[in-house]
Amino acid sequence: MPDSGSDRPPLPEPLPVAVADSHCHLEMGLGDQPALPVDEALALSKEVGVPRIVQIGCELESARWAVDVANRYEEIVAGVSLHPNEAPRVAAGGGRGAIDPALAEIDALAADPRVRAVGETGLDYFRTGDDGRTVQHQSFRAHIEMAKRHGKALVIHDRDAHDDVLAVLADQGAPERVVLHCFSGDVDMARECVRRGYWLSFAGTVTFKNAAVLRNALAVTPPDRLLVETDAPFLTPTPYRGRPNASYLVPLTLRLMAEVKAMPVEDLAAAVAANTEAAFDPW
Repeated sequence: MPDSGSDRPPLPEPLPVAVADSHCHLEMGLGDQPALPVDEALALSKEVGVPRIVQIGCELESARWAVDVANRYEEIVAGVSLHPNEAPRVAAGGGRGAIDPALAEIDALAADPRVRAVGETGLDYFRTGDDGRTVQHQSFRAHIEMAKRHGKALVIHDRDAHDDVLAVLADQGAPERVVLHCFSGDVDMARECVRRGYWLSFAGTVTFKNAAVLRNALAVTPPDRLLVETDAPFLTPTPYRGRPNASYLVPLTLRLMAEVKAMPVEDLAAAVAANTEAAFDPW
């Protein structure tokens, strides 16, 4: 159990069928709360039926760390990238040409067999203004090309940029496997993503009281297109919103998803487990 003196939520009821956390940042803490040690994070998540984690590295240091931890723990696989908000920062440090060596290192890391995804990449118009969007698009297209060349899943970060994300994927040609991380679109976008064969990954945001649009999108998404994630340490599901998230809280999100889908928890968990292996290959 999490330390009773910490701000960490208690363990939820275990799932009847094991699933993976399809998107996590194990190296990150939240506020004054440090990251859980990897051994502890895994022990807690296994206790509730979440024995596997996709660890996402979003800039060079964390991408290197993701590959390292995936090679040390059989329960973890990695995704590597320059986050859409990281790419403009790299470029700002040395001009647009400065992003090329960083992308080259991500490309080299993506060749590791324990790396199962390129991403999270995409577009973020919330935190990056007009002056950074050209570099975001450049980086996004480079990650798409990497994912196709390495035969890895492409994990998309999309914030306030739905139409442009879909347009770039169509123009560049999407990889065979695409995951919309922390899906934030509406019913129409969900239907378009399903039509294209993408997976929609739902995080704790779908449990929030003000998230009716997300729940409506979830309702129209077929079970074979669904994944579940934490994006830990962020986006902690209700009723612990604002406290540090971790993979052991996946059951809270998945149970809400099952309610919205009017499905038994075990049936949705089985579908999500199969989808995760289809997206990231078995591990």
